[in-house]
Formats: sequence, structure tokens, C-alpha cells
Amino acid sequence: MSNLPNPGIASIELDEFQYDNKIVRNFAIATILFGLIGMLVGLLAAFQLVFPNLNMDLPYTTFSRIRPLHTNAVIFAFVGNGFFTGLYYSAPRVLRTPMWSPVLSRFHFWAWQFIIIGAAITLPMGLSSAKEYAELEWPLDIAIAVVWLSGLTNLVMTTIHRRVEHIYAAIWFYIASFVTVAMLHVVNNLELPVSLFKSYSLYAGVQDALVQWWYGHNAVAFFLTTPYLGLMYYFLPKAANRPIYSYRLSIVHFWSLIFLYIWAGPHHLLYTALPDWAQTLGTVFSVMLIAPSWGGMMNGLLTLRGAWDKVREDVVLKFFVVAITAYGMATFEGPMLAFKNVNAIAHYTDWIVAHVHVGALGWNGFLTFGMLYWLFPRLYNRPLFSTKLASFHFWIGTLGILFYTIPMYWAGWVQSSMWKEFTPEGLLKYPNFLETVTQLAPLYFLRSIGGTLYIIGFIVMIYNLWMTALKGNLVPYEKAKAMPLAAVWHAEKKEFWHQRLLERKPLTITIVALLVVSIGGMIEMIPTFMIESNVPTIASVKPYTPLELQGRDIYVREGCYVCHTQMIRPFRSEIERYGEYSKSGEFVYDHPHQWGSKRTGPDLHRIGGKYPDSWHYNHMEDPTSMSPGSIMPRYGWLLEDDLDTASTPGKIRAMQTLGVPYEKGYDKIANAELHKQALGIQSRLKQSGIKANENKEIIALIAYLQRLGTDIKR
Repeated sequence: MSNLPNPGIASIELDEFQYDNKIVRNFAIATILFGLIGMLVGLLAAFQLVFPNLNMDLPYTTFSRIRPLHTNAVIFAFVGNGFFTGLYYSAPRVLRTPMWSPVLSRFHFWAWQFIIIGAAITLPMGLSSAKEYAELEWPLDIAIAVVWLSGLTNLVMTTIHRRVEHIYAAIWFYIASFVTVAMLHVVNNLELPVSLFKSYSLYAGVQDALVQWWYGHNAVAFFLTTPYLGLMYYFLPKAANRPIYSYRLSIVHFWSLIFLYIWAGPHHLLYTALPDWAQTLGTVFSVMLIAPSWGGMMNGLLTLRGAWDKVREDVVLKFFVVAITAYGMATFEGPMLAFKNVNAIAHYTDWIVAHVHVGALGWNGFLTFGMLYWLFPRLYNRPLFSTKLASFHFWIGTLGILFYTIPMYWAGWVQSSMWKEFTPEGLLKYPNFLETVTQLAPLYFLRSIGGTLYIIGFIVMIYNLWMTALKGNLVPYEKAKAMPLAAVWHAEKKEFWHQRLLERKPLTITIVALLVVSIGGMIEMIPTFMIESNVPTIASVKPYTPLELQGRDIYVREGCYVCHTQMIRPFRSEIERYGEYSKSGEFVYDHPHQWGSKRTGPDLHRIGGKYPDSWHYNHMEDPTSMSPGSIMPRYGWLLEDDLDTASTPGKIRAMQTLGVPYEKGYDKIANAELHKQALGIQSRLKQSGIKANENKEIIALIAYLQRLGTDIKR
């Protein structure tokens, strides 16, 4: 938007200031470094599903521990640092002022990297809260909140001290991303610490699942989507040298998107024990989301209207076009997956993995690559080292996305079809879950090839950018001039209402954005928490015994929720395969829930009593001994490591604080009860010819698994 000068403007002295390119450079390097590490960890996880020996029989390298490391690294380290790279470059230039506090900028950078390193250390150690995309334990959760709020403060204060009259669309998306992620993070991670590295969610069962997927879906929305839309609104017009297609469409896109997105979380819980009304709300708002999502996509693509010859020649624009197209594909598929009939096919399968990676590899990855190719020549005052290498990266990266996603869509169809197929006699055609797993090996291999191609392109980019920097010279501080805000302010100019009421007022737009994104969450969560009929109690459901509680914590530590669900949906095929469908009242003592979101292995909610203790012992020592062809890692250390019984009293007291009805003083006798139950399991194992010490972790895990699903009659 133009800023017409006031009368007498020629006599006003311009402010001189500098843009800090060093902070941009630092975040860009962190983006590249952690992006490569996160993707390599993901590639290892992909190959582990083809070659299980790559788990290496070590606790720190098992699929179930490194998969959360991969997701956290890609989301928070790669995409997070990518967002901050673009933010610290674009926000000062849009607002024509340096960042308000260089100290906060540096704190933001270094503290965020220390959090990432903390995640890289703690997640392989099994220090996890078992909430997808929010696995980090409470000290790191607090650190994230502090760092995130420091970034928000710096952005809002920079916006207040701007030298332009109106706040451009990119800044709206940045502000909304900061305030919403802060809200999501704090609410989802309310937890009761038991020790420095262990906590329990304040929520249980159904409520915990609702809060988790309110967070989980909107972490995708407000960490992977809205900040990158802000980057799109800045870098796409800059790269194309054209204004954004429609200012008014950007207004509709922004406000409708942030309002509708926050309601959509329950579509991750269709056909579960979540109340039907909440599932319906999630479906309705998810379907409506296609309008603002595609509005943003069209605003981006139509910006290039009449410039397609330039797109064919400019590799940066090629990356941007594929990124925006991938955004459109993912945001079309998301609402479609919210339809119950489609969700019944796709959920818990590799279809969802394909869907997620269209967004992650296409939208976030390619937009980041295009932005970095555009930025480095400007940061280092030199043309890009090789446009041919950049073009090679584009094509091999695109091929990698196709090789990754197409086999995963195919795998999803195979899984769902085999899970649901019956014989003419009315029996499950594939009653053994492992029969579906063995069919997927070629598709998992193709997915791994796709990931390899994508990473090859990434490494080529690193070389290209490194040579660009090596042959150029960093411009650490870029000098600029602009008129003071008072000189460009037009108090009496006729303006569109959005300009007058919001674009002039950064605090107002921040507060209004927070209110808009709060509405959906409150309407979904308050009734679920306050109205008892939403989670009917079941008298036969009792708290876990001390040994079972310890076993559950081992289950959480090992990341079993990554591959196994504990939620049997009310489908004939699932009831035939697993047993009675899951009821909401069965999970009232689960802090946090363990419903899971992907079935690489079978559902475990009714596993209790299905097999003898010896089966579980042998299965954890070597899964193939009980299930030939299994791709599950071996968990031999559970047979050797002693159970930490010193933590039992504290865990019982924590559960009592959370409302679990253990009798008063139970913490003092808990270990005696634990030892008694452990001796019973030891005795049964001995009868099966297995000599096991009752103090080993495997005993506690067996106790937990044998408890699952046994509280109600089957």
C-alpha cells in the first residue's frame, strides 16, 4: 500500500536505521542444519520399517523413540527456524524499522536452539509426555512458552514502532501465529510434575484426547500453515516483482481461516469415544475450512497471473508454485478426511502419513527452499552460485515427494481394505494383523527411496548456498531510510474499515486475533469438562495398581503409542478383530490418554488376558519369536533394567492430586502391593519355563498390558 505524503513532507528529515541481517543469517543456518538432521532421522525411521535390524537393539535408536524426534525436529527446528528466518527479514522491511529489541532477537535465537538440542537429547532417552507434537517434558515446555512470548513481544513492539501507516497482511499472519501457538501450547501442556523429567497431564482420557487434538490439529494450522502464509504474502510478491493479487481477499482469507481452523481438531477423533456432538462440530468446521484455505492458495497463484514465462525461468518461483499447490492439495484433502465415510477408510493408516507429508515436504519444505534461494544472494551480495544446481534440486525434490506420497496413499488403501475385508462366510479374511504389515514392505521401501531423493536435493541446496556465501560477503547491517510514522499518518483520509480499525492498531489486531481463535476451543472444551454426561462413569473401572502404573509409564517412555492405538471404533471389522468397542468411561484414570493415531501394529485396548504373560515376555525380547515377520523393534533392555520403585509413592500422590481415588495413605503401602503383584507374574513366567527377576521393568509392562481393556465385561 502506498503512503501519500502530508503537505510539507519535503521538509521532514528521514530517519536512518539498519536492518540486522546477522540474525536472519543465523536462523537460516539453523534451518538448514536442523532440517538436514531432522530429515535424516526421518529417513532412518522410514528404513527401519523395511529393515527392522536398523533399530540396532538400542533404546535410543528404536523407531518408537526416534519418530517423535523426527517430527519435533522437522516441525520446530526446521519449519520453526524457517519461519523465524523469514520473519526477521520481512517484518522489519514491511514495517520499515529494525526489530524493537536486538537483545530479544538474540535471546530468541539462542534459546530456541537450546530447546531444540534439549529435545534431541531427551526424546531418544524416552523422556516424553506422550502427546503427539508436544512430547517434550515440562521444563522444556516452560522454556518454549518463555521464548515464544519473547518473540511475540518483539514483533508486537516492532509493529508499534513502525514507520508505515498500515500493517501489511504478512504481519497479521505472524501475529496470529504467535498468539495462537502460545495459547495452544500452554493449555495442552498443563501438567503436574512428578520429578525433573516426569509429569502427568492434568487432563484424563476423553478430555485429554480432545485437548491434545485441539492442539495437534492447530499446531499444524498455526505453526505449519499461518506463519508460512505470512511468508508467502511477503516473499512471493517480492520474487515475482508483482503486488499480491487481492488485498480484500487477503482480509477474508485471514480472518475466516483463523476463526474456522481452531474448531477442526475433533476430526482427528471421529468414531472414537469423544462425544458425538464434538465430532460433528469438528466435521462441520473442517469442511468449511476449504473456502478460506483455497482463498489463500488462489491469492498466491493469481499473483503470478500473466507471469508464467517468468515462472518457467525463475527457480525460486518454481519452488513457490509447487509449495502453494501442495498447500492447496493438503487443505482440500483435510476437509475431505473430516467426512466420516472417508475418515473410516483413511484413519489409522498410512494415507494420513501421505497427507501430512504433502504439506510438510511440499508446502513447508519447498516454500523454505525457495525463500532461502531468494535470501542468500541478498544477504551475501552475490548472485546464486548455480541456478542449474537449484533447478536440479527442484526436480529431484519434486520426484522425491511423488515417490514418498504415492506409495503411502497406496499403502493406506491396502491397509484399510485388508482390515475390513470379510469372507463369504462372514469371517475376517485377514484376522492376523501381521498379514497387512507384510504386504506393505515394497511400499515402505519406495517411500524410503522418495525420502532419499528429497534429502539429496536438500544436500545439493546446502552446497549451493554454501558456495554462494563463500564467494560473497555477508552484509551484516543493511542501511535504510524512512519517514517517521507521524509524517505518513493520514488521520482524515477515507479508509476501508479494516485499515482504520485494525491495520493502524497492532495491539487491537493482536487482541482481536486472540479472541477469534479462543471461541472454538472454549465452545468445544467447556461442555466436555463441565457436563458429566459427556463422559459417563463405569463403576467397574478402577485405578491402575502401582505395578500397572509403573508399566504404563514404561509404555509411554518407549513411545508405544507411535505404532499402537488404544481405541476400538464401533465397526464390525474392529469388534471382530479386537473386541468390544471402546467406551469413554474406560479412560478416566489415563493421564495422558494413549489412544494413538496410527496402526503400524494392532490396537491394544483389549489385549489384556488375550495372551499369557510368557507371550508378552518373549514378544518384547524378540517380536519375531511370537510373530514371524514382525517389524517391531526388540526391547531386550526391559528384561535387564531394574524398575525404579523409589518413584512409586510420588506417582501415587500425583495421581491422587489429579483426582484418582486411591485411598488415603496408599502411597506408603504402594510398593508392597507392587511387589506382591510382581511376584505373581514372576511365578506364572516360571511355570512357563522363564526365569525372571520380579524387579525388572518387563514385569511392570506385562502387568499394564494384561490390565488393558479388562475393566468391562466382554
